[in-house]
Amino acid sequence: MKHLTISLLLLALFAGCRKDDDPGNVDNIPGLGGDDWVKGPVDTWIIDSMTTPYNMTVKYKWEQGELDPTKALVPPHEAKIIPVLSTIRRGWIKPFEDEMGALFVKRYTPKYFVLVGSSQYNMDGTITLGTAEGGRTIELYTLNDFRVNWMPGFVPGDSANVKQMFHTIQHEFGHILNQTVSYSPDYKRITVGKYTANWVNYTDNEARRRGFITAYSMSGPDEDFVEIVATMLTEGRSGFDRLVNNVTVAGGDGTQPATARALLRQKEAMVVEYYRNSWGVNFYNLQSRTRAALVALIK
Repeated sequence: MKHLTISLLLLALFAGCRKDDDPGNVDNIPGLGGDDWVKGPVDTWIIDSMTTPYNMTVKYKWEQGELDPTKALVPPHEAKIIPVLSTIRRGWIKPFEDEMGALFVKRYTPKYFVLVGSSQYNMDGTITLGTAEGGRTIELYTLNDFRVNWMPGFVPGDSANVKQMFHTIQHEFGHILNQTVSYSPDYKRITVGKYTANWVNYTDNEARRRGFITAYSMSGPDEDFVEIVATMLTEGRSGFDRLVNNVTVAGGDGTQPATARALLRQKEAMVVEYYRNSWGVNFYNLQSRTRAALVALIK
């Protein structure tokens, strides 16, 4: 059971990261035509709060065919929709808007969110909590378990669910940005030769002992880069520092703690450089805004 739990955590966020998939039928995007139900208060809120200001829309009405037909999934409770989207606005959109401007948000953020009530359980015993498709669509799962501190029944342990959701969004948005402007190829040489398709067999702690911030980072340079971005933004500067500084044991491949920490710091520096040179933004300012917004939601 312990091994199963570790496997679930390893794959919780990224088992379904599909950047090249067909974005699907755009004719039925709510708020942009093709709607086949009477709009209610939730739909009005989405149009007023997401579609009009940010050019984003949300699909929450159940349409199993839009998702994996081989999975047993359930729709989100309607009462969760506005709290979830309000949280996304406060914890993800607003920090980027404040640091990088409204035009940046409208131009580069994903335009279509698909919300699912349950997790997606996979045949290998893992769970998918979020996926991205074509740099345009993000699917978010497990919405029926979602709570933030203004919702009834919130307890401190619920914060893990909120952090997982934001990590998923930051990860996928990181892909969108570096597909628009590539990061330096020098990044791929920091831990060259250490990437592996067997990343599922490692814990996050073991990955850090080898110079990777999470186990999923070991799957390839692109995932490595956006995992550093997502972790830095979600954990904040002190949280990221803590993860790096807690590497005090050699990795299973013989990587010494000082070397592993140095590798992680190299990757951090290249992320900061990328955001400065490619987007004209101070990443540490963005990190501070994002972490503060997240803490306000889960404290």
